Amino acid sequence: MFSKVRDAAVILAADVPKPGMNAPPELTTKVNNVLGIVAWAGTAAGVAGVLITGAMMAISMRRGEGSEHMGRLGMVLGGCVLVATAGPLVSFVFN
Repeated sequence: MFSKVRDAAVILAADVPKPGMNAPPELTTKVNNVLGIVAWAGTAAGVAGVLITGAMMAISMRRGEGSEHMGRLGMVLGGCVLVATAGPLVSFVFN
């Protein structure tokens, strides 16, 4: 039974095409420009999020109100880590 499944898997895997990794240079230039802009915007949004959360924490502490800003700060920092590691993660997966 297992030998038949293995043989079928080998036959199916043998017919899978392997496309080349060469994209036209004008396309890669445009894609790199767009990804650079998106990465810059993500970094700017992360910095703005940390600044806004810090300001909200300071205002709340001055008023004497308890709030859940640490959870919000954790989400902002998690987003910053995700934006910062997106490029290396994709490179690792596709290389």
